[in-house]
Amino acid sequence: MISDRVKSNLRETFFESLLPKLGLVLLVGITLMALFAPMLATHDPTSTGHFTEQGTEYPPIGHEFSTTVAQEGEIGEVEVESSREHILGTNNVGQDVFSRFVYGARVSLVVGLLATGLALLIGVPVGLVAGYYGGRVDDGLMRIADVMLAFPALVLALALIGVFGTSPVHVPDPIVLAGFAEGMPESIPIPGSVTIVAALVIWVWFARVARGEAMSLRNQEYVKASKSFGMSNTKILLKHVLPNSLTPIIVLATIQVAVIILLEASLAFLGFSGTTLSWGYEIERGQDVLRTRPWVSIVPGVGIMLTVISVNLLGDWFRDALDPNIEGGERGA
Repeated sequence: MISDRVKSNLRETFFESLLPKLGLVLLVGITLMALFAPMLATHDPTSTGHFTEQGTEYPPIGHEFSTTVAQEGEIGEVEVESSREHILGTNNVGQDVFSRFVYGARVSLVVGLLATGLALLIGVPVGLVAGYYGGRVDDGLMRIADVMLAFPALVLALALIGVFGTSPVHVPDPIVLAGFAEGMPESIPIPGSVTIVAALVIWVWFARVARGEAMSLRNQEYVKASKSFGMSNTKILLKHVLPNSLTPIIVLATIQVAVIILLEASLAFLGFSGTTLSWGYEIERGQDVLRTRPWVSIVPGVGIMLTVISVNLLGDWFRDALDPNIEGGERGA
């Protein structure tokens, strides 16, 4: 499926630049953190009540802040110190920020990958059929895509959330069930509705790209030769059109993972994710105390930023290696 020339381009562009290496290291690190979240988390991410003696949140290690509390009938200002048990502090309900950070990585990556895969399954066949057959088939399918594209992604996602609801899907956590992490949640809450909604929002981009590729390939000599030998349209699409359309689809899929991660964070920030173990939800929780307890929002915000940057760096690597136009332009400069 992947030619030797493409593999050679991937290796060459990877070793020529530092950026894809950085993106790969970041993404592998975040992925490992998500996979082994129960073993890395220092506390149950859903447990509350981790407060200081003064009844306030713990600040991150190396950080202190002043607050006004009532002690022995008098109101005074005290210094709140950090604790080694909560290296990134706690939030306003006494939950450990670090534990919720590593668990939040799971939601972002799972939604990003699953929604992208589902969008591929919907958009690529629609685009290939529309571009290959053309005519009324193309007009009918692409008008549906145009209607979807007429709405901003977030607005369309909110409308679809109203249809599907926000109930999460609880998947058993194999690490906890195997006994490697005691005291952690036994299931992983995956926002299934958000995953479906994100796929329904972005499938049109895959359809448009696949359609363009199919339109250019349907007039190629090897496609005409296959027709002359009596090969069915379905076999032509699967054997010739789809494999030769994969390059831009792979590049787009890589970029769309980052788009979906941002979309999920936006929906979680607005309260429509269906799970509280989400980076977007944590940012929303800390917005009211951003001046006094900035770590509550900054930590998940950094997580989103690093994940999106790592995915985009890998997407740029794929684009440079797989896109012959960009490759030719750079070498000819």
